[in-house]
Amino acid sequence: MTAVEFKNVSFSYQNGKQILKNLNFSIEEGQEVAFIGRNGSGKSTTAKLINCLLSAFSGEILVYGVDASDKKNVFEIRKTAGMDFQNPDNQSVATIVEDDVAFGPENLGVEREEIAKRIDFALKVTEMEEFRNKTFSRLSGGQKQRIAIASVLAIKPKILIMDEATSMLDPKGRNEITDIVEKLRKEENLTVILITHYMEETINCDKVFVFNDGEIIKSGTPREVFADEEAIKKAGLTLPRATIIAKKLKEKGIDAGEVLTEKELEGNLCRLFAKT
Repeated sequence: MTAVEFKNVSFSYQNGKQILKNLNFSIEEGQEVAFIGRNGSGKSTTAKLINCLLSAFSGEILVYGVDASDKKNVFEIRKTAGMDFQNPDNQSVATIVEDDVAFGPENLGVEREEIAKRIDFALKVTEMEEFRNKTFSRLSGGQKQRIAIASVLAIKPKILIMDEATSMLDPKGRNEITDIVEKLRKEENLTVILITHYMEETINCDKVFVFNDGEIIKSGTPREVFADEEAIKKAGLTLPRATIIAKKLKEKGIDAGEVLTEKELEGNLCRLFAKT
């Protein structure tokens, strides 16, 4: 089933500045995809159109077959597509963690017994059960981000949009959040959209979309996308760290192959030197 479909979508702000230009793409249910590109390239605008935080676009946007241009569908689509932003402090609406997680389903009119079940579920999958009665402001950055994700999950969305949700975390915190999202995708068949500047976060995605100046200039598997250095350079991006190291080694006469991860690089080098 197709989760998201854009057909000839363009978007301009009221000042006339065009942000998106004739986007055409689709995302299938259960996929994890990444939107990458420099700031202002249209990634977040695209995500906000999926979530109906922005409207007045031209073209057609379907979210699980529901027309996003029809204002009557906004409520339904926002239940379907939950969005987690960069700064969890800006998403917090309550002092106590449990109340924060409950806010979304309460606003949707979910019954109290069901809300309690959703809080239990969301805190369990984000491994934050012991923080249920803690004060949100006293949590660490990584813990706050987990609660922000839990708050979205409590809505029971089919699509989780993460807009730079790990950008304020250290590498350990980013890895923890990435692991949680991957677990959710597998267990809940969640469709995940990552907006990120960390190329390593895209490596396990099913598909990567490269944005530049309001257009998608490249899409495909991570391996296909990062093989196109011209598109990566045009979008103002860098290759994954392991790929860069492999290229530098090749310049020195050591062919470690085409790799995306440090594990791949290590394995190739071990096999290479085992032959010598």
